[in-house]
Amino acid sequence: MSSIYVNSISKYTSDIGLLNAITYEQTECIISILKNLIKDGFVCPNKKNLTKKGRSSIKVVLTGGVFDIIHPGHIYTLNSAKVLGDVLIVVIATDKTVTTLKRKKPLHNQEQRCSLINSLKMVDLAIVGSEKDIFTTVKDIKPEIIALGYDQTHQEKYITNGCRKLNLNVKITRLYSPVPEISSSKIEKNAKLIR
Repeated sequence: MSSIYVNSISKYTSDIGLLNAITYEQTECIISILKNLIKDGFVCPNKKNLTKKGRSSIKVVLTGGVFDIIHPGHIYTLNSAKVLGDVLIVVIATDKTVTTLKRKKPLHNQEQRCSLINSLKMVDLAIVGSEKDIFTTVKDIKPEIIALGYDQTHQEKYITNGCRKLNLNVKITRLYSPVPEISSSKIEKNAKLIR
């Protein structure tokens, strides 16, 4: 069901792409499972969306960040976020947002950063966020949990209030890193010193 959910919110996946990677026997097994999920009311007959019952049976975790220089703190944080639910959606900050927040352009553009995070095994889907309002993405994803990184400046109360305005009951969790002294900014600063 997690795959159906991710496929339904992603502009970049398709049934063909999902089925090309599996064998005939696996396809038959998936078709059988889908028929049962439809019969039990978890999946819509179009096989592309979860029903309300199906959506309520999975827990979606939403987290986000810049992810310009991936380091061990990111990996630990993303693994910790994944453990909180069934589906991990990662929102990548837009280039404009990064430039505004950090007062410098990112080393990698938003598409490159998104592609990199999508390649990580714990991530079910990475998407580029909205430049204008973080709650646009929250409204589209409708997560049960929003996981904030140990170094993110977002305040829990601000996010909780924004979710309430959308009539979403979302739990806000602050994640921690065993290596908080590692940050993309420090890595970049040290690399400049070495040059």
